[in-house]
Amino acid sequence: MTQSVVVQVGQCGNQVGCRFWDLALREHAAVNKKGIYDEALSSFFRNVDTRSGAVGPDIYKGKICSLKARALLIDMEEGVVNEILQGPLRDVFDSKQLITDVSGSGNNWAVGHKLYGYQYREDIVEKLRKTAEHCDCLQCFFIIHSMGGGTGSGLGTFVLNLLEDEFPEVYRFVTSVYPSGEDDVITSPYNSVLAMKELNEHADCVLPIENESLCDIVNKINQMINSGKLGSTVKQNSLVTSSTANAKTLQEKPFDAMNNIVANLLLNLTSSARFEGSLNMDLNEISMNLVPFPRLHYLVSSLTPLYTLADVNVPSRRLDQMFSDAFSRDHQLIQADPKHSLYLACALLVRGNVQVSDLRRNIERSSETTSDPDISRGIQFIWDPIQRAQGCAPASEPV
Repeated sequence: MTQSVVVQVGQCGNQVGCRFWDLALREHAAVNKKGIYDEALSSFFRNVDTRSGAVGPDIYKGKICSLKARALLIDMEEGVVNEILQGPLRDVFDSKQLITDVSGSGNNWAVGHKLYGYQYREDIVEKLRKTAEHCDCLQCFFIIHSMGGGTGSGLGTFVLNLLEDEFPEVYRFVTSVYPSGEDDVITSPYNSVLAMKELNEHADCVLPIENESLCDIVNKINQMINSGKLGSTVKQNSLVTSSTANAKTLQEKPFDAMNNIVANLLLNLTSSARFEGSLNMDLNEISMNLVPFPRLHYLVSSLTPLYTLADVNVPSRRLDQMFSDAFSRDHQLIQADPKHSLYLACALLVRGNVQVSDLRRNIERSSETTSDPDISRGIQFIWDPIQRAQGCAPASEPV
């Protein structure tokens, strides 16, 4: 099986990354009851023998000894990384795979990209190479960063450039969190524009996520909790905003809830790479099927349902609703209305016991339009919708 490396840059990148690793560990723990280091775990984790010291050799088979995330943590302020190292996941991260500074980038793209980028270039390259050496078949680099801050936008895109130079054959998948229109950082629009140029040139695939869309989803979940609409079909503590979410928690810590949504998106995106399924979709196939030209690599993502169903056997009626929600602007992580746009391609990554025939029926249904051309309810695609990519992975227990 192939392996992937996660590069977390800046405050936002490290907070989202920390939530991703937490959810991934919970998911694997729910599936891997015997504590065996298998191929599913090896895709994102190393198994290190720590009996002879803090840093020992990798163990490729047998019982789990000490799991280490295939990750590199970078931030020009120590606060968030120190918080992670003092938290419950402190043993998951290799202390030698951290790069921090004290002063920060001052919300300035140029400071992160030009100053810190060249100052830490050799250190970043060396740690990336060490991480890659622990992989048997390195397939992908996941970069998680924000576009509004100085470190995330500046140093994050500098790392992206380095990856293209040092690992040109390895797929570069970027998750970029964009600031909202009400952002109180006056330089965030400039940082975003400057970072966009780098994403255009050096990324293989970009998953843009807007803070405003995340806020809307958090508010939607708040309304669902307060109105009692979730019902008995939903497992307890299974909302995408938090593993122990309630209305009070969402209101007090909205950023934690927003980070958890992004982490859930990445968790589901990588599920077919981590687990076997009936229609597994390799991560490279996302770029192969959805990116027609090198610069047209920005994907519109959506997430549905916003909770874990009590039964992994998804009935046809429930799937129909989930399919409609996936193409609804209320469930998308970027402010765009799919019914007013044209899709070049679409990938459906489904988790749970779903019939492929139901998937195909919904794909055909999504392109149906009314007789009146001015009142089209369908989603417009460039080519035959049946030829769009599909992927099915097993559902995990709630995390």
